[in-house]
Amino acid sequence: MTVVGLAVGRGTGAEIAAVFERVLAHIAGAHGVPVTVARSGRVYDSYVSLRGAGIERTAALTAEDAAHYERFCGELAARGATAVFRTAINAQSLYLVRQRLRAVKVDALGGPPDGSAPELLLVRDQAQGFYTGDNTHSPGRVVRTMEFSEEITGEVLDCALRRARRLWPEGGARQVVMAYKFHLLDGALDHWVRRAADRHGVEIRLCQPDTVNRDLITHGLPPRTLIVAGNEWGDVMHVMLLDRFGGERQETRCSENVHLRPDVADLVEYQTVHGSADDLEGRDAVNPVAAIRAAAAVAEHHAGCPGAVAAVEAALAELTRQGVCTADLGGEGTTSQVVAALLTALSPGPARG
Repeated sequence: MTVVGLAVGRGTGAEIAAVFERVLAHIAGAHGVPVTVARSGRVYDSYVSLRGAGIERTAALTAEDAAHYERFCGELAARGATAVFRTAINAQSLYLVRQRLRAVKVDALGGPPDGSAPELLLVRDQAQGFYTGDNTHSPGRVVRTMEFSEEITGEVLDCALRRARRLWPEGGARQVVMAYKFHLLDGALDHWVRRAADRHGVEIRLCQPDTVNRDLITHGLPPRTLIVAGNEWGDVMHVMLLDRFGGERQETRCSENVHLRPDVADLVEYQTVHGSADDLEGRDAVNPVAAIRAAAAVAEHHAGCPGAVAAVEAALAELTRQGVCTADLGGEGTTSQVVAALLTALSPGPARG
């Protein structure tokens, strides 16, 4: 029996979770694979749901959400689960967990929708930097303290290069670029990257974020480029890279977070790239495509359902030809109607491999 974790945030989290569960059950049923969904016992706050709580209460709820989700991930890993799907939650809580679990976000961009031959591999360092750290409050002031370390930098690079070799078995990445604001770190990051490059026997270009942007605009990036990015740049640029490499939008994209802390290293977290969309809560209007893709990825890579990703991509392409989509993509379909149409297009389910 495959166990898949499910963590739900406020806003449209419940609706997105229902899409994920319904599509996963359909695919698993078509393959005759038993799957159990283990749902977290806490509904996590979004940024919007915390408005009006006050600074002290917001800080307390943020810490509680982070501690609970960290424990939930640890419990899943201890049960042998290798995947958890999480809807959007308050970013401050989320990044506390990512810091503690030493997470990186991995997204293969360009090429066919199934990611089989991507042009670009983006690995976002979520384990260190400004997005991590602690806040100290005083009247009219907040001080945020964060850090970088050679140990974590090395772990992030190890993970990125392993993933590049898996994606491009013919030789790994042709170009490895790191986009970090390294000029603020007294040369320490330069030293760590040189040591890591020597250890791996590869050339690594450590660049300021604006240099990477300039090269992207002027020359583009050659196929099989690996970008390891500080999250300060990677978060802002992710949506732009989605558009540049494949013409995708965050509303239709799911992504993968890999944990580097040993006790949870086998647990992969899938998420929608879009946020909690609190303004759409209860309206049956949120775009379900990212959650659909997440369900397919979990089914294929963690529940033994080969062909699930390709089958879902073919069904989504059919929906596009029919003009079945939600309002954000120019259509008139509700969340429920798009999911129903998707399942009809999949029926009797993905072909078994």
